[in-house]
Amino acid sequence: MSLTVNQFVRIFAGAFVLISLALGVEGSPFFVSHNFLWFTAFVGANLFQSGFTRFCPLENILRKCGVKDSAGCA
Repeated sequence: MSLTVNQFVRIFAGAFVLISLALGVEGSPFFVSHNFLWFTAFVGANLFQSGFTRFCPLENILRKCGVKDSAGCA
């Protein structure tokens, strides 16, 4: 099973949001600084705008690395 560009984008976005929340929320055992919440906002804003513009920098990078756009349906 190979992952598609869309799946990679969702995995990366989810991971970055979770990691930045863990590093930016004071109640977390991994807390470093509230400034990590800006990264969470950046990821959310990028996902929001890409829904309208269909432009996502990570998609372009993944395609250049040879990741397929979609899996074939059986």
